Amino acid sequence: MSRQSSSSVLSLGSWGTGCVLALSLVSVLRAVPQDPRPKTQDSAPSRIISLIPAVTEMLFAIGAGPQVVGVSSYDTYPPEASTRPKVGALVDPDFERILTLKPDLVVVYGTQADLITRLGRVNIPIFNYQHAGLADITTTIRTLGARVGRANEANSLAATIERDLEATRRRVAGRPRPKTVLLFGREPGSLRSLYASGGYGFMHDMLENAGGADIFADLKKQSVQTSAEMLLSRSPDVIIEVHPAGEWTPARIAAERQVWKGLPSLPAVKTDRVYILADDRLNTPGPRVAAAVRLLADILHPIARSRDALPLLDRQIAHRR
Repeated sequence: MSRQSSSSVLSLGSWGTGCVLALSLVSVLRAVPQDPRPKTQDSAPSRIISLIPAVTEMLFAIGAGPQVVGVSSYDTYPPEASTRPKVGALVDPDFERILTLKPDLVVVYGTQADLITRLGRVNIPIFNYQHAGLADITTTIRTLGARVGRANEANSLAATIERDLEATRRRVAGRPRPKTVLLFGREPGSLRSLYASGGYGFMHDMLENAGGADIFADLKKQSVQTSAEMLLSRSPDVIIEVHPAGEWTPARIAAERQVWKGLPSLPAVKTDRVYILADDRLNTPGPRVAAAVRLLADILHPIARSRDALPLLDRQIAHRR
């Protein structure tokens, strides 16, 4: 999914259909190993296949990269993941390709019932990933680390993420929480087919942790199909669109930015607080989530920006002028 410095601030646009499909088909994050018995270093798998970009990032981040022999079609981060054979993804796993790589552990989505059944028939162990909220990310890291023989590294990484998240929460505590919509899809060139984060899941949790008030917090689902009329009725002070890195040119950004001028009465449009972030950290519930929350906090509370507030924010302000 991402490149290391994938942040590029921009101003408005949409995720592709694939991103909307991925968010609608998966739920984000409670890892449930198939075998609940504790694993030791001696029983740690040596040939892991991960069909989930977020888990692939976790594996590399805890030092299990050398054990990874196959990844999903969408894995691009860290760069080393791109060197591994591709074995399909959520809706199109390549079972024959998986078998040729001789894995002793396959990380799968909990919704991949057919693949799980087929792997069971050939006695290949699985790590069954399901998905929920922000706090579950570090739970998954710890569970995964214990399963692959990297418990110490996983516990250290999870503790660091939790400290960083708490630091951001403290930084924005007590500040007014602007009403915000976090969008991850819309029809190019229009305000139709709008998809926003609802009041459940890691995107909603990131927004709330960053000091924003989610305008769809009352809708307890991960994805909300909304409309211009709904946005007008809920009157967000800030609009943030998130997109995969590398898909947005300056010309496309400039063209899509004009679209929001069709809703001049929206508070976010009136005050020019409409942002687009082409940064894969914002849509991957993995080890870089604390940096993603920090970025959102820097946008929502610019007076309280973190010391490493991204230069991209300054470039966006200049671009808007």
